[in-house]
Amino acid sequence: MERAILLVAFVALGFLAVSARGEVVEHTFRVGNLTIRKLCQERTVVAVNGHFPGPSITAHEGDSVVVHVINGSPYNITLHWHGIFQLLTAWADGPGYVTQCPIPPGGRYTYSFNIIGQEGTLWWHAHSSYLRATVYGSFTIYPRAGPGAYPFPKPYREVPLLLGEWWNANVVDVEEESLSTGGAPNISDAFTINGRPGDLYPCSRDQTFKLRVVHGKTYLLRIVNAALNQELFFMVAGHSLTVVAIDASYTVPYPTDVVVIAPGQTVDALLDATAAPGRYYMAAHTYASVAGVPFPNTTTTGILYYESSPPSSSPPIMPALPAFNDTPTAHKFYTNLSALLRPCDPQVPLAVDEEMFITFGLGLVPCDRKNSTCAGPFGEKFAASMSNNSFQLPTELSLLQAHFFKVPGVFTLDFPDRPPVVFNYTSPNVTLDVGLLQTVKQTRGKRFKYNSTVEVVLQNTALLGTENHPIHLHGFNFFVLAQGFGNYNPTVAKRSFNLVHPQVRNTIAVPAGGWAVIRFVANNPGVWFMHCHIDAHMPWGLGLVFVVEDGPTPSSKLPPPPADLPRC
Repeated sequence: MERAILLVAFVALGFLAVSARGEVVEHTFRVGNLTIRKLCQERTVVAVNGHFPGPSITAHEGDSVVVHVINGSPYNITLHWHGIFQLLTAWADGPGYVTQCPIPPGGRYTYSFNIIGQEGTLWWHAHSSYLRATVYGSFTIYPRAGPGAYPFPKPYREVPLLLGEWWNANVVDVEEESLSTGGAPNISDAFTINGRPGDLYPCSRDQTFKLRVVHGKTYLLRIVNAALNQELFFMVAGHSLTVVAIDASYTVPYPTDVVVIAPGQTVDALLDATAAPGRYYMAAHTYASVAGVPFPNTTTTGILYYESSPPSSSPPIMPALPAFNDTPTAHKFYTNLSALLRPCDPQVPLAVDEEMFITFGLGLVPCDRKNSTCAGPFGEKFAASMSNNSFQLPTELSLLQAHFFKVPGVFTLDFPDRPPVVFNYTSPNVTLDVGLLQTVKQTRGKRFKYNSTVEVVLQNTALLGTENHPIHLHGFNFFVLAQGFGNYNPTVAKRSFNLVHPQVRNTIAVPAGGWAVIRFVANNPGVWFMHCHIDAHMPWGLGLVFVVEDGPTPSSKLPPPPADLPRC
């Protein structure tokens, strides 16, 4: 491959300037229709390079990545490189109407960015409409010195496991119907492992992912939750796992029988193939944190089998997955992880410059259907909000363009540091409080000075039900200082802050009826989306943008957009 010298200022989470020598990793992604058969039905979906899931990207820390996207599909599309910092390359981040206008049918755009200071499992996906249901793939970043530089024994083999969601329908139509009627979208018909539903579904015996293992060897499972709307429990029958990384950040090794993973999150786990030779199911099903709401009550499976296994006609051994509503098991997993911070890694900043307390959850907006009611509660439309601001994307210019070129009237920077109304956020008495449920569509953001330390309390609410929401922050990793249930009490919570080795994430599953505290350094200039990674909630408005100002030096200022940036 072509060699390149990359001189960059590594600003994510406080790194000093470094010089990186890496390769140029170049791909061409042709987005287009693909006809495939699943669950006894033939469907036409949008895919990349004729594959579902899409191509895997592998790179090393220090490499430069160039992806030429050619949109041959009938829909507008953007691609997001989930978890990549995009240091001084915010134009390549990908959320539609936030950092770029979508790539129209017949259009093209080249995403170019550097990978600095990151190792582990990430992924890429469409960031427009529900297209990421089929437009996604893995993104593996190796240490600069190669797999031998892992802070754990080098595995015998590495296995990407992309957990997805499948509809026997056009997913764009599913979203449009939901937004038109104001109701919830139809639930999916199946889950998948690497695009395969598994043999518990109709017509899927030959669509089951299979992993052959050698007895005595260790395997690194790179697990991605690419599902649109569901958190998942994942297990491998007869085997325990050791989590060694989450969201491309190393962890203190954590032994567990079950992995809990929210949409957008990744988990790297070691599996020792030391069970009795045979066949074992790896399986995933929903963690349904909200009561009384329909969810896909199905299970996807793959088969792990030992190469020394004798032939058998009996079915593989099935793991005892947790109950769908097993919040204690989910909370135990989410809160027992801690970071493996090495001497070169950024430490938790102790002085805080900006403090925000953000409430979030579902809500309602008035029905706009003439002579008809909408399908949401009380005949209104479902919405979602942060601090009662239901985020609405622009349509004529991206927010980053508006910020960079100082175009007025596209969005405001008056998002409040505190919610406008104080109430008992997690009480079931507020679940159907019509007054509290009303929200307003707005496009508001919050500005931060370059290099300021930001602490955000994310307070879940009980509005229309308590639910675990995975909140994803673009452009940064953040430290998770604490999590808990009920209303956030700073006096009590601060005594439990982990300021030594808190887990480092880009997507936090905020407990149902609870809260989480995150902290990060705003040292990457640009406009960065923070939103719920349940795709049904994002177009309803569960998000906001952070605007980070330029720094004082040329190496801390956002460059102009590339010439081929799509236009609205």
